[in-house]
Amino acid sequence: MGYSSVHLFFDDLEVGMSWESGGRTVTESDITNFAGFSGDFNPMHVDHAYAANTAFRRPIAHGFGVFSMASGLGIQSPPVRTIALLSVRTWSFVLPVFIGDTIRVRTRVVEKTLRGRGKRGEVVWNRAIVNQEGKTVQEGQVITLVECRPLAKMNLQPAVAQAGVNGII
Repeated sequence: MGYSSVHLFFDDLEVGMSWESGGRTVTESDITNFAGFSGDFNPMHVDHAYAANTAFRRPIAHGFGVFSMASGLGIQSPPVRTIALLSVRTWSFVLPVFIGDTIRVRTRVVEKTLRGRGKRGEVVWNRAIVNQEGKTVQEGQVITLVECRPLAKMNLQPAVAQAGVNGII
């Protein structure tokens, strides 16, 4: 699947623009699948009896699992011609996410830097993952590389016809 006409180029983005994604409800299957994929079987995430005796009283979702879900939500909010995730500048895990919580991603363009002789650019994004109550559960800045609009090709046809009219050949 390639990019479509709705996907924004670097040139379409302006500092200060912001979006909010649709929601995604975190399930027990999400937590189990992330544990299997990552190998992180910390009982805080997967053992209901253990988690019942903690400050949270129930299992919590993996922080990086929530970060990954938010990455997916951010793909369409906004739809951008992203080439690569370059770095995570800062990131904070603020509040736990529980089974049944619905998360959304709030995204804002913070800075833009043209790269690659105008073929791409770096975008710094503020991202906040919020729960169904609007409380921030994770937040920080990520930097992506985004495709620029293709440069217009100049017409380099010799001006022979014009030169011939003026007698300069």
